[in-house]
Amino acid sequence: MTQNYKPAYPPELRQQMVELVALGKCPKQLSKEFGCHYTSIQTWCRAAGVPIRSSQAIAFAATSSVASLSANERQELLELRKKLKRVEME
Repeated sequence: MTQNYKPAYPPELRQQMVELVALGKCPKQLSKEFGCHYTSIQTWCRAAGVPIRSSQAIAFAATSSVASLSANERQELLELRKKLKRVEME
């Protein structure tokens, strides 16, 4: 009989997911982007001691931090986000 199993995720991918969650990314969103299951990401984060925030907490933190920025800082943040998206697409 043959076994159907998926090989383990590479350590580099695991570390990247943990770092992104530590920066405030949502595990469910990352699972959609990178094709790994969100419970795997949660497990890796727990093992690394990285707290996982809910989607609502992440959204609130993002909106509250932007509200406290000056107009110049807000503009710079928007430009940097656009650059980051371009780099991620490459």
